[in-house]
Amino acid sequence: MSVEEEVYKIQKSMTKISSDGNDQAQAMDLLKALQDLDINLEILTKTRIGMTVNQLRKSSRDEEVISLAKSLIKNWKKFLGNSAPAPTTTNNTSSSSSSKEKSSSKSSSTGKKEEKKREEKKSSSDDYKSSSHSSQRSSYPASSGGMTDAVRLKCREMLATALKTEPFNEGCADVEELAEELEDAIHAEFRNTDMKYKNRIRSRVANLKDPKNPTLRSNFLCGAVTAQKLAKMTPEEMASDEMKKIREKFVKEAINDAQLATVQGTQTDLLKCGKCKKRNCTYNQLQTRSADEPMTTFVMCNECGHRWKFC
Repeated sequence: MSVEEEVYKIQKSMTKISSDGNDQAQAMDLLKALQDLDINLEILTKTRIGMTVNQLRKSSRDEEVISLAKSLIKNWKKFLGNSAPAPTTTNNTSSSSSSKEKSSSKSSSTGKKEEKKREEKKSSSDDYKSSSHSSQRSSYPASSGGMTDAVRLKCREMLATALKTEPFNEGCADVEELAEELEDAIHAEFRNTDMKYKNRIRSRVANLKDPKNPTLRSNFLCGAVTAQKLAKMTPEEMASDEMKKIREKFVKEAINDAQLATVQGTQTDLLKCGKCKKRNCTYNQLQTRSADEPMTTFVMCNECGHRWKFC
């Protein structure tokens, strides 16, 4: 059995595991078998085994399976990088040959064959770029899954930069991948890149790179907070623990101030509001100074809400 046939056989078994998420022991055996095979660029392109391994990594919860899958993809990435100049040379040669054929007015049948070959090479290259999308985004032309929207690409770059302020942890997901997932979730809500979309991106970036709020960044990097959840969190939900305590304190003080002139208050028409000139007021008297001093009277107008005090 050839290496290509063995890869196809392993890919078929691996697809079943990816779909149901079970039998992690078998997944490890299949990944180890792939690791032992002499896989070249042609086999990677034809079988698209990179995409299958990446799908298995995402669906698995076994740390060993995830680690080995990442290692395989990383090795194939290096292999691809070493072989990257070859397709360029081939394409240039093919293009040059095509120009010579046209200039020399060869038969139309020969021209059609050359064009078909170029299309097949381009299709094979695009298929492999798609399969290696998640592991090669930092150094491969198809780093954003074919994304051409300049605004969205810039937003993904900003989110990735904000996430890199935290030292990378091997147990966490890839920073660029998380940035793409978060941007996708935000774009899915607005369906465009208008001002609302940009403001949402800026809000996430500011909170993720905030040095006083490392908890949000760490939770997102390690999966405690998903991209879909972070995309819709309010500023209050994203705030640091310290900021949440300050806000709670302000809310309690505001409630106390609002209740001061109404709780157990006495209604009277003897006092006149200096703002609306009405005589519909409620007052409270509290001992705010020493015992030998008179009490302080707090008054609130029931008409306009104006409050004042006098001794």
